[in-house]
Amino acid sequence: MRALLGNLSDADIRLLRVFMAVVEAGGLSAAELELNIGRSTISRHLKDLEIRLGLTLCRRGRGGFSMTQEGVQIYEYAQRLITSIEDFRHQVNDMHRTLQGQLSVAMFDKTVSNPECRVPDAIAAFTANAPEVLIDIHVVPVNQIEKGILDGRYHVGIIPTHRSSSSLKYIPLFGEQMHLYCGKGHPLFERATSASAQEIKAQRYAGLSFHSPNMETGRKHGLEKSAVANDQEGIATLIRSGVFIGYLPDHYAASFVSAGQMRQIAQSEFNYYCEFAALYRKSPAPTRLVRRFLAALQESHGAAVID
Repeated sequence: MRALLGNLSDADIRLLRVFMAVVEAGGLSAAELELNIGRSTISRHLKDLEIRLGLTLCRRGRGGFSMTQEGVQIYEYAQRLITSIEDFRHQVNDMHRTLQGQLSVAMFDKTVSNPECRVPDAIAAFTANAPEVLIDIHVVPVNQIEKGILDGRYHVGIIPTHRSSSSLKYIPLFGEQMHLYCGKGHPLFERATSASAQEIKAQRYAGLSFHSPNMETGRKHGLEKSAVANDQEGIATLIRSGVFIGYLPDHYAASFVSAGQMRQIAQSEFNYYCEFAALYRKSPAPTRLVRRFLAALQESHGAAVID
């Protein structure tokens, strides 16, 4: 194909967004719900984009969806382009006296039941001062939050702290106590208060699948993963099977314990306390909208003021 792309138009941006949605969904069928358009329309948009670029971006058909090398590169370039456009839009919105636009916040799962988490209070305070701002909350794994903050998809992240990046800034907010739990029917269920460290280490262990305090603590205590999940609910499901032990925050496990479905394994050497922080990009500097939300988070949690 011969490249026909001259000036980049709004139509080109829309086609790139469709392409990105298909890549992120893993195929045309999966992207139908995300884009709210039919598969045939999505396929036509992809073909139009390939003609505009003069490149074959992906293969689609009975063999499934797969990216070409050119498609991988275009996806990376498109991410940068869309991020730049969003940054420009937010900078323009920042010039208005009234806060406008969209605030994208990414959070680790199962934090709202933590009594130390005051994020809902921060949202209420922020919305009272910025009623025209659309708040868009994403609940995703820690590694995706960090990547999303760095590439500009999210403005603020709220995660358990486990490592630091020189490109990000962190504001300590709250914490949660973590214990090992087992489910009803597990060999340790009737002896959860008396199991030895050796017995605990011999059990089938379910851990989070990405770098996190959960992963670090499991390795520290020699707990070898027999199952993995990408969120706390997945871990809880594995624990409730009665086959695996795993870490959960006490506030989240409380309802399972009170229902007699789980028991806390009372071996203090395996416990740990997990700190949570808000994070955001150092560069470009956060807009006035983002700064207002960060201030609301600080005020609601009694955190130190950012510089």
